[in-house]
Order: sequence, then structure tokens, then C-alpha cells
Amino acid sequence: MRKLSIILAVLLALATVVSCNSQEKAEQKAKYVFLFIGDGMGTAHVATAESYLSYKAGKLGGEQLLMTTFPYYGSVTTHSADHNVTCSSAAGTAIACGEKANNGTVGINKDSVNVESVAYVLQKEGYKVGIISTVPINHATPAAFYANNVSRGNGYEISADIIDSGFEFYAGAGFLEFKGKDGESEATDAILERNGYSVSYGLNEFRAESIDKEKVIFCQASNKEESADNYTSGDKVEDDITLGQMLELGMEFLGTDEPFFFMCEGGAIDWSAHGNLTMPMIENILEFDDAIKIAYNFYLAHPEETLIVVTADHETGGLTLGAGNSMINWEALESEWIGNGKKSVMDSDENRKFNKKCSIGWTTGSHTGGAVPMFAIGAGAEKFNGRMDNTEIKGKILCE
Repeated sequence: MRKLSIILAVLLALATVVSCNSQEKAEQKAKYVFLFIGDGMGTAHVATAESYLSYKAGKLGGEQLLMTTFPYYGSVTTHSADHNVTCSSAAGTAIACGEKANNGTVGINKDSVNVESVAYVLQKEGYKVGIISTVPINHATPAAFYANNVSRGNGYEISADIIDSGFEFYAGAGFLEFKGKDGESEATDAILERNGYSVSYGLNEFRAESIDKEKVIFCQASNKEESADNYTSGDKVEDDITLGQMLELGMEFLGTDEPFFFMCEGGAIDWSAHGNLTMPMIENILEFDDAIKIAYNFYLAHPEETLIVVTADHETGGLTLGAGNSMINWEALESEWIGNGKKSVMDSDENRKFNKKCSIGWTTGSHTGGAVPMFAIGAGAEKFNGRMDNTEIKGKILCE
């Protein structure tokens, strides 16, 4: 009898520990989650943007982006399953789904098995979901959060996965392969409209057409009824809006009655870095940071329930702040960019030489394999401190 009592006491103690751990886990998971991905944004990109801000303030240094003021800082490794240097779809899959993927695949692990993104897991737990990007909605990184496809190049098929996702809010530049690879298939927006999504172009159209809708897609006005294959951040017209404005639309649409998850991608950071375009890259980081400010203001109103995580999928361009000279010629960089109506008029070789003359070095027009930064604040943010692999991000958000 005494042995039985001891066994029962031990089992009760274990049950209490499990109960406490489960309760602690539930308390740690944020009700409102913002995951920001600066596509191609390495540590040097962040430092370069802050150096420019310091120049504008009349200083050599000391100015900060909002993201770098967050209390928790980490470093994230980015290799894919089959390459030292990842592509965006493999890195996006690792971040979203928690498993390494081969370059070129979306939502499929190295064993060719479909994997589930953090957005789907949270959706099952009652979270509403918003997927936002400054580039096309079916581009590699956003696609990793809702699609499964053997090739990131299958943009038309990837767009169709939006239907099965059921996520409430999408926003971005528009769609790659708007009418399929041949340009003669049924328009993507028509397919989505036929399957329950309201698709709007531009802010005015969105406000007029999203009323009382359950699932909406915002596209930039400049891509109305056409493919976004050639879209760049420099193509914005008067009616196009920023990443922060898209996030505000999403937050307004989803509301706060139920928990939500937003993935917000600064995709144009990568596009500028591929072209080694210093000032456009900086402007895209500043736009990205402005979107983070929207989430941060929300966090200030809901500090115990909100988690903000900021990272990148990889580094692009092999950027060096200080190439051949320890003083950056910001005046020349800014004058060349603004003087040409915020358009680069140099060819790639001229641009490379000009950057180096101004002490900004770029070593490649492609991705590199370096670690990328991680910044976090809010409920459970301490888990994002220190070194980690990109496959760990999903589990940390879910408090696994």
C-alpha cells in the first residue's frame, strides 16, 4: 500500500509539471504575431542604411533603424538542403515550415514531401492570417507560407494555392504569370474571384470593394489586369502604396477580436541588391523599417500579447560598407540617385565602379551564404536571442 501511495504521488507530481508546462506554453504564445522578412537583407545592409541615416543627421554614426533597437538580437544561418547559398524559395520554406528544402522548391522538404507552414498551424488554432510583400504575391518568399510546388517558377499554379489556403488577407504588387506561362490562360484574379476572394487594385478600389468581404487580395494599382513579372519598386505610380500602408490595411481588415499572424516581406530590398543599387536598397530598407513601426505601435498598445520578429532569408550582393576608403561619400551617392530622378542611368560596370569610388563595395549580383540578422521584441521574444538556424524560427513562434 505504501509503495502504491508513493507511485501515485510521483504520477501526480509529473502530471502537475506537465500541466504547468502546458499552461506556461499557452501563456508564452503571442496572440498577435508579426514576422518581417527583409529579402536579401544582410547585416551590412542594415549597417549601410544606418550609416546613411547618420549622414542625414550630420553624424558619422549612431543613428538606428527601429529594428536594431529591439532588445533581442540573433544571427541566423541560411544554407539550403542542397546548396551552401540558398535561394529565396528554399530559405522561405525553411523559415515558414521549419525544414530545409532544395533550392528552387516551395513548401517541399529535401525528401520531396509537402510541409506545413507556421501560418497553417496558427490558422488551425484560430488565428487569422495576412501575407504581404512589396513584390508579387506569388513570388518565392510569400509563396512559401501558403504553397507547395516543385518549382518556384510555376507562378500560375502557385497562385491557385491561395484558394486552398483560406487566408483572409493578401497584399502585394500583383501576380507573376498573370495569365499563365503562355499568357493565354484564364486571368489569375478571375480564378481567385470565382473561388471566394475579392481582388482589388489600388487603395480606392480596395476600400470600395472589400466591405463585408471575408477574404481579400490587394494588388498595386500599377499592375491592374496585367502580369507583375517586370515589377520593381521604382515602377510605383501615384496610387501604389507602401509596405506599411499594406500592413495597416491588413490590420484594419482582420481586426483584433481574434488572434492574427502577419508575414510582411520587404522583397524589393533583394531586387535592389541584385542590381547593386545602393540608394534604392537603402530606401527599401527604410520602407521596411517604417512598416515595422506600424507593428511596434500596435505592440505598445498590446505589449503582453504581441510578438514582433524581424529577419532575412539570405544576404544579397556581398555588400561592404567601406571599400577601399574608410569614409563613405554619401553626398555623391545621394546626388547621383536623386539627380537622375531616382533611376540608375549607369550600366552595371559603371555602377560598380561608382559604388567603389564612394566606398561601397558589392562583390556579386547574386545571393551569398552569410548569416543574417534577427531582431525581436514582445511576448516570447527572448527565444530569438543568439545563434540559430532558419529552420528553428517556426518552432520558436509556436513555442514548441
